[in-house]
Amino acid sequence: QLQLVESGGGLVQPGGSLRLSCAASGFTLDSYAIGWFRQAPGKEREGVSCINRSGVSTNGVDSVKGRVSISRDNAKKTVYLQMDSLKVEDTAVYYCAAVRQCFASTRCELQANEYASWGQGTQVTVSA
Repeated sequence: QLQLVESGGGLVQPGGSLRLSCAASGFTLDSYAIGWFRQAPGKEREGVSCINRSGVSTNGVDSVKGRVSISRDNAKKTVYLQMDSLKVEDTAVYYCAAVRQCFASTRCELQANEYASWGQGTQVTVSA
């Protein structure tokens, strides 16, 4: 059974940093690309960043460009999303998702419908 569990969310002040974790179980993580998505109330889900099997990342929405960094630790079956210089508009539920990749060199994409397995999300609230 494929399972993903996000953690690390919470309340942080503007300008602060946060590292989210996505813990995987039930499958070998190195066979999958992992994406981070977020959704704020009343807004469309958007891709933040993803990382392919080879550790190559793809940047997502422009509003977080330069402020996020994704990494993976296959031995720990965990993918991380480091977020810096957080802004109020970063407030959202953050989800991680997995998609199988046949070739490690394939670049990952941030189309939500490409991802088969999703976590339950972790709330990030940026407020003074």
